[in-house]
Amino acid sequence: MEPVIPPIEDGAERDRLEIAIDDCVRRFYAKGAEDPLLGPIFMAIDGLDQHIGIVANFWSRTLLGTERYQGQPFAAHINLPIEPQHFTRWLELFSVSANEALPKTQAEQAIAKAAHMTQCFQSGLFPFVGADGKASRVPAP
Repeated sequence: MEPVIPPIEDGAERDRLEIAIDDCVRRFYAKGAEDPLLGPIFMAIDGLDQHIGIVANFWSRTLLGTERYQGQPFAAHINLPIEPQHFTRWLELFSVSANEALPKTQAEQAIAKAAHMTQCFQSGLFPFVGADGKASRVPAP
């Protein structure tokens, strides 16, 4: 079940959170770029700075209810060369970044949302079980 995130009405607090969200996303992408498993995928992103802005907009919408992000995150990941283990590492690095950059409540909310997304993405990208018993993009022969 997707986490419910209550609105934040205080303008100054919203401004502080926008800065923290940007910091979180930048930390996450810096960690991902240096990671042996995720690095090749992260470094292959065309227009990385623009992408980071899009991801910050996603988290702004998620945590603050802004309207800056209108995309479909699943669609952006369909053709990436990713496997289930990438999601585990993605969530680990995102969790560290969220805990470093966001206030406790928003870090917990963001991590819950990210965990939900990893489950949904994996179910959508790997809907089958291969002959080896592992998640697969295609049915077993």
